[in-house]
Amino acid sequence: MEVVLAVVVGGLYAAGLYLMLRRSIVKLAIGLALIGYAANLLIFTAGRLVRAQAPVIPFDAAVPPSPYADPLPQALILTAIVISFGVTAFTIVLLKRAYQTVGSDDLDEMRSTDT
Repeated sequence: MEVVLAVVVGGLYAAGLYLMLRRSIVKLAIGLALIGYAANLLIFTAGRLVRAQAPVIPFDAAVPPSPYADPLPQALILTAIVISFGVTAFTIVLLKRAYQTVGSDDLDEMRSTDT
């Protein structure tokens, strides 16, 4: 399962980097979102994948049983999802305003300061 997720993470990073190198600002925003998703999956994969095990310690045990899920990567990913949602919403509003001002989503046309 980790090999499949490693391939998916690599594909998401590659697609995100490819989209970030395009001239359209909409593709730039989509590429940034894909890189964020790839980072979340990378953190999730680094925290060991365990099926059907809760990331908690039973009440009567001092340590978790042998195959347990690490709760720290899950908490980090949940926090990252909320933050990336806010950043994506801000980016969409910023792109809309830039498109209204310039009239194009081409990055080369947005470089000129004469408006």
